[in-house]
Amino acid sequence: MDKPARIVTDSMIGMKLPDYARCSPRVATVLGHNPSPFTGPGTNTYLVGAGRRPLLLDTGQGVPMWLELLVEALRELSHTDTLDRIVLTHAHVDHIGGVRQVLERFGRVEVLKKPWPGHDEAAGAPITAIGDGAVITTEGATLRALHTPGHSPDHLCYYLEEERALFTGDVVLGAGTTVIPDDTGDLGDYMSSLRRLLELDLETIYPAHGPVIRNPHAKIREYIAHRELRERQVLDALAEGGGIEVMGIVKKIYVDVPDYLHPAAASSVRSHLKKLRKEGRVIENESRWSLIT
Repeated sequence: MDKPARIVTDSMIGMKLPDYARCSPRVATVLGHNPSPFTGPGTNTYLVGAGRRPLLLDTGQGVPMWLELLVEALRELSHTDTLDRIVLTHAHVDHIGGVRQVLERFGRVEVLKKPWPGHDEAAGAPITAIGDGAVITTEGATLRALHTPGHSPDHLCYYLEEERALFTGDVVLGAGTTVIPDDTGDLGDYMSSLRRLLELDLETIYPAHGPVIRNPHAKIREYIAHRELRERQVLDALAEGGGIEVMGIVKKIYVDVPDYLHPAAASSVRSHLKKLRKEGRVIENESRWSLIT
């Protein structure tokens, strides 16, 4: 029997999502309208709370259309024109790029996130530091922060206690898989973060990209299995001997992925190799990787 090429088979390519929609009595989504091969239709930003001052969770990339949609969604879905605070998952630009717009439109709004010096400046606003275990409340909603590094060192997911739901940012996506940047990410940390999420009492995942997930534990297990398969595939490629460059590994593993996505795949492969090197299982010599025997 042929070995599986991948575990996660769905994709956000060509996916459409509404401009804004109510997901539950406490949660509404506003699409960031920053489509790309990595963001799908765009970043999901969320209005959280049952009252007239909801929290805004993530702010998209700063696309002007998003701000107008945010104002419309507040009026139509939450019957208000005010916000409580901004809560951010992490400092990647497609999540914090809209902070300036929000402050220009709504005035002074407190911005909460786990600090990442050298990256938070993209928000263009002072940051109120929070971390693992922080609790943020508004009318009808209680968010508990969980530090989930790996995709980025500052990444926080937020557990919505009233719904047993989790805002996963870029740790778990609604379709496809997330990128682990080889420069600032850490695959070992990412796997630990996934296993931590698997222990939560969950009914729903609200991801930063793609549709709402109604089978959260199955999705998290699928993500873990996907990364474990990729690691085996990397090791199998190295087992052929002779030393191999990263792009050579990509071409052996990502046979079902278009060439224009190979640079992103290479970043993922490098993340796997760095994890394996840290574990003492592989070695790099002049950009060529080999098993340690």
